[in-house]
Amino acid sequence: EIYLYKVAHLKQFTVSVLYAEIERQLAIGVSCVEEKKDNAKANEAFLKAQECISALRESLDMSIPISNNLEQLYVFFYKEMINANIHKDCTEIKKIIPMIADLRDAFTQISQMTKEEIEAQEKGKK
Repeated sequence: EIYLYKVAHLKQFTVSVLYAEIERQLAIGVSCVEEKKDNAKANEAFLKAQECISALRESLDMSIPISNNLEQLYVFFYKEMINANIHKDCTEIKKIIPMIADLRDAFTQISQMTKEEIEAQEKGKK
C-alpha cells in the first residue's frame, strides 16, 4: 500500500509539473510573438506546451467521470496552441493561460487532500 501511495503521489506531482510547464511555455510563446518577434522560439515554446498537453491527455483514466471533461479541455487547449503557432496570434492563448493555472491549482489542492476528505466531499454532493 505504501508503494501505491508513492506512485499516486508521484503521478500527482508530475501532473502539477506539467501544468506549470504548459503555463511557462505559453508565456514564452506569447512573449516571443508579441515582444521579441522571434517566431522560431515561439514555435518551439508552443510545441513544448503541446507535448505537455498530450502527456496529460494520455495519462487520463477514462474510467473516472471527470476525465471526459478534461479530455475535451485538453483538445481545446491543443487546438488553440496550434492556431496561435500557425497564425502568430496569441489572443486566445492569453485566455487559456489562466484556465490552465486554475486547473493546476485545483489539481494541487485535490492532491493534498486525504482519501477521507475526498470521500467526505463526494458524500456531501449526493
